[in-house]
Amino acid sequence: MELNKLSDQELIRQFLEGKQQGIEVLISRHKNRVYTYILLIVKDQVLAEDIFQDTFIKVIKSLNSGRYHDSGKFLSWTLRIAHNLVIDHFRKENQKNEVAGDGYESYILNSKKYASGNIEDVLINEQIRNEVRTLVDQLPTEQREVILLRHYSGLSFKDIAEQTDVSINTALGRMRYALINIRKLIEEKNLSLTTQ
Repeated sequence: MELNKLSDQELIRQFLEGKQQGIEVLISRHKNRVYTYILLIVKDQVLAEDIFQDTFIKVIKSLNSGRYHDSGKFLSWTLRIAHNLVIDHFRKENQKNEVAGDGYESYILNSKKYASGNIEDVLINEQIRNEVRTLVDQLPTEQREVILLRHYSGLSFKDIAEQTDVSINTALGRMRYALINIRKLIEEKNLSLTTQ
């Protein structure tokens, strides 16, 4: 049986049964999409390679520990892991970038992101970003993926269509429905996503 013809689910099953080739084929099958996704966000080849490796290390650990529940969405799941690792990287970088203070370098308000502007505005903007991200997480998988690729990764709809193996019209349609669903969620939860 030729491994390249097997579905992702079958390759995962083979890997879990002890056949290392299963994970090798999975990585080979999805490496370009995952790496490109990471590179488009971090814009640094060496960093993208590190996060790519960390992504598949985490994928393998998650598979081995039984934390992956097969829903036929292996690539989306892997991209979500990559996305979370990218976010973790940027959070760590932001924590490193502190401005000098009057001997209180470790004080939370000495962070660069709090150094300019009003702390209240910073906190409100952070809360809005968190609420929007929570709303995005509640969307169906296909809609969530388009939002993440478009607004968090900055991909064009042509690139999104290629990366998700759909037509541009389908990608645009998913974005439209995602925005409609986010508006509904905002109304249902009576949220105000403005700084004023």
